Amino acid sequence: MKFRTPAMRLGLLPAGIAIALTPAFASAQDAAAGATTLDRLEVTGSRIRSANVETQQPILTLSRENLEKQGFTSVADVLQNLTSAGSPAISRSEALASGENVGGYYIDIRNLGATRTLVLMNGKRLGATSGGYQDLSQIPMSAIERIEILKDGASAIYGSDAIAGVVNVITRKRFDGAEASAYVGQFSEGDGKTDQYSFTLGAEGERGGVTLSAEYSKQDPVWAKDRWFSRDGGLGPNSTPEDWSPIGPNSVWCDPRVFGDCKPAKGKPDPIWQTLNPGGDPTNPNDYHPLTPAEYANANQQMMLQTGIERKSVYVNGNYDFTDSVTFNADLLYNDRTTNQQIAGYPYQSQSFGTPLSADSAFNPIGQDIEFRRRLWEVPRTTESKLKTLRFAPSISGFFEFADKSFDWNVGALWNRNEVTKTNYGDMSLIAARQALGPSFIDANGVARCGTAAKPIEGCYAWNPLLPAGVAGPGSLDSKELQQFLFPIFTTTGVSKTTSFTADLSGSIVTLPAGDLGFAVGVEHRKEEGRYVPDAFAQSGEYTGLASTTTNGEYSLDEVYLELNVPVLADMAFAKELTVNVASRYSDYSNFGDTTNSKFGITWRPTDDLLVRGTYAEGFRAPTIDNMYGGTGSSFEKYIDPCGVGAPGSVNGNAACNAAGVPLGYVQLGQGLVPCSTYPCATPDQFINGSNPNLKPETSKSKTAGLVWSPRWVQGLDISLDWYNYQIKDMIIQDSVDRILRDCYTLGNSARCAGIVREADGHISQMFYGLANLGQMETEGYDLGIKYRLPELAIGQFSIDWQTTYTAKYDEVGQNSAGENIIIGNVGTPGIFRLRSNVGVNWEYGDFGVNYTARYYSGMRESCIDLDSFWCNAPDHIANGEDDPLRKTGSNTFHDLQVNWKAPWDATIAVGANNVFNHRASLQYSAPNSDFAYYGGFDIGRFIYMKYTQRF
Repeated sequence: MKFRTPAMRLGLLPAGIAIALTPAFASAQDAAAGATTLDRLEVTGSRIRSANVETQQPILTLSRENLEKQGFTSVADVLQNLTSAGSPAISRSEALASGENVGGYYIDIRNLGATRTLVLMNGKRLGATSGGYQDLSQIPMSAIERIEILKDGASAIYGSDAIAGVVNVITRKRFDGAEASAYVGQFSEGDGKTDQYSFTLGAEGERGGVTLSAEYSKQDPVWAKDRWFSRDGGLGPNSTPEDWSPIGPNSVWCDPRVFGDCKPAKGKPDPIWQTLNPGGDPTNPNDYHPLTPAEYANANQQMMLQTGIERKSVYVNGNYDFTDSVTFNADLLYNDRTTNQQIAGYPYQSQSFGTPLSADSAFNPIGQDIEFRRRLWEVPRTTESKLKTLRFAPSISGFFEFADKSFDWNVGALWNRNEVTKTNYGDMSLIAARQALGPSFIDANGVARCGTAAKPIEGCYAWNPLLPAGVAGPGSLDSKELQQFLFPIFTTTGVSKTTSFTADLSGSIVTLPAGDLGFAVGVEHRKEEGRYVPDAFAQSGEYTGLASTTTNGEYSLDEVYLELNVPVLADMAFAKELTVNVASRYSDYSNFGDTTNSKFGITWRPTDDLLVRGTYAEGFRAPTIDNMYGGTGSSFEKYIDPCGVGAPGSVNGNAACNAAGVPLGYVQLGQGLVPCSTYPCATPDQFINGSNPNLKPETSKSKTAGLVWSPRWVQGLDISLDWYNYQIKDMIIQDSVDRILRDCYTLGNSARCAGIVREADGHISQMFYGLANLGQMETEGYDLGIKYRLPELAIGQFSIDWQTTYTAKYDEVGQNSAGENIIIGNVGTPGIFRLRSNVGVNWEYGDFGVNYTARYYSGMRESCIDLDSFWCNAPDHIANGEDDPLRKTGSNTFHDLQVNWKAPWDATIAVGANNVFNHRASLQYSAPNSDFAYYGGFDIGRFIYMKYTQRF
């Protein structure tokens, strides 16, 4: 048996781990020169070890050195600044978000969705929530050796979810010594303080080593009231009180003696909602006046702009060479993450819950049941999301010689468990509200009690909703006793488990004239389990929050794959290399059946300087536990009711609308049962959505073609240009409210009307819409990468890294107002930039270094809300044959700077700033994954930081 060098023995690490330790700036010439040292290596995207496999597919590598020169504290923050990254799946600025996945950090390649980007840790799946989200925040930065990003479909290699690409986080191993690091930073506004402390210890012997890395990180929240674009309301600095919510801390009520049921209807006067005069008596009906826009509430004053997060994590790696050809390796990870959110108090509307202020309430001014609206300002809604992750991934790997050929094998396992606990406070119990708003009296101590003096309700406190926030008196919501009665603490729990067992074998079958025919073959058994149990109040719907029910399910699968790397030509004129790579994976799922996905790749090197590459890949994404076995949830949807007069495509008065009881002349009613003036318009009632146990997997086809040019006459220069195209079919999407309404009322498909419930006034009060394999989309574009390490000069060493992504197409199949299928082009809409480009310049001189990065985002467009001057600068735009007035914004560039010094006591000190010039990005009012007039992925200010790293 032949002895292998230590560099070659590193190739015995678990399958999927790329062990090439060359810096990210190493050129193709350097890689070729080192081929004899880096023999039989494996990189992300292939299971076959090869010297040149890293050039067969579009892969971007971020070395530890790259990570240290950035001012970010999490893997997700680093990846979010890649030019190929899409808008964050769930942003820290999405304070209104709820559910199992909120609080995590996710990556989305090509804007295809976080669940279509597979995340690996040392070649093994990271472990996902029941919704299929893989949380990158659980990986400590201190444990990372490098990150490899494959920007291509890879289901044939890795199975489900690898549609858009693969992110493989490779951790440090056989670290010898000790390292401690401290990071402190905050925004120049004085908020968002971030502290991160870590240490890494390692010991290496002749046959093995142990590495331990521990990290603590805490980021304070940022409040909407402390930023120029969010403090004034949803329209940013352009907001006026008229743009704020009419449901504020000063209650309003409608007089039933004048307006009956206080619901708008044709032929009736619009209800007038009145509020208490300053210093007035709430029991005197004459002490009220009609609400004016000057009294509307700015809910952003109570909102977080960015949520707070705290992480504690420990990572341990151990490996041992039993013999020169057999190695044991194990990864152990523990992570504890806490995320805190706060949003404004709930905008309570008694009509929505059937809880009027009783005629027998001690606070009723007229002696009849009255409907009221009031924001629960005294009790903002808060959510604490705790996630605990435990991961264990052992493996045994080795190599053997047979018939003068070398073969590598690996047998491994993975156990990953995520436990989530969510604690909510600030939503009101409807059970308690009905009692607190019912008959009541004031006792001898001046305390408002439920019931009557003769028959009080024990432990119940009455509520006076007509009393403004901050005003003392019986029934005031400032009362701690009343708050404890009305606002219980809600607890939701969940757990998801991933268990897998794998076996892989790779090597060369025969030697062809152009080289060895390489192969890899393997099997995998995996089981996914998930359970998410909302609080009993959420399941019953007896509270002001969104109703939801339990998600509970599991599935298992067995897979087998085969990959071949076939050298066709070598060392010939115009064919220094011509290699074909083919792979196929068969997957058998317990819940939907089987699927086979294949991939074909070609590598052609006409000269030593130029490489041409291309791939064609089939992919799939299996429906998640939440997709198939999730309970029901609820939401306030925005939609266009075609039965409403004035709505685009209105069919008011047709047979379907008449059969549903919609009055002639009906105008769609929005929140607060106020007639809509803009479309789509938000529903005043919660709609129900749910899972579908009959879902099939999403399918995809991806194609790439590219060039890599490394001219020998410019040492250190690499230029790559890659074209990509993705097509996804049978996407799992919510069956759109608009699609159901158009099918029912515009197209006359009565079968689609079954889940629609309307009130006598015509508005839709209930609707169910579930998941379906209905979506289709296509995206296409180009990636350009230029890396140049200049010759060392007297003034120091310069390196340039320029990465650019151009999105030529991002089309979805949708429907127009007539219910016809149309192609919706989304390039340029918020989050889907035509062009993203990052230019990095690094300078080193002795022990000093400076790293500068410019991040460019092209301009965006969004639909106009109205046609006034600041909203609509392209009012005459037409799309799909219909008027589509647009608002367009300019491009944005952010600048980052870091200065570092390597101290003589083996330490590194770095100071820097992200968005060093405090650039204010263009406002967007339809920003994805953000609850404010701003795109959630942009910098929200200048962030200044300092890092200190000490090695021992």
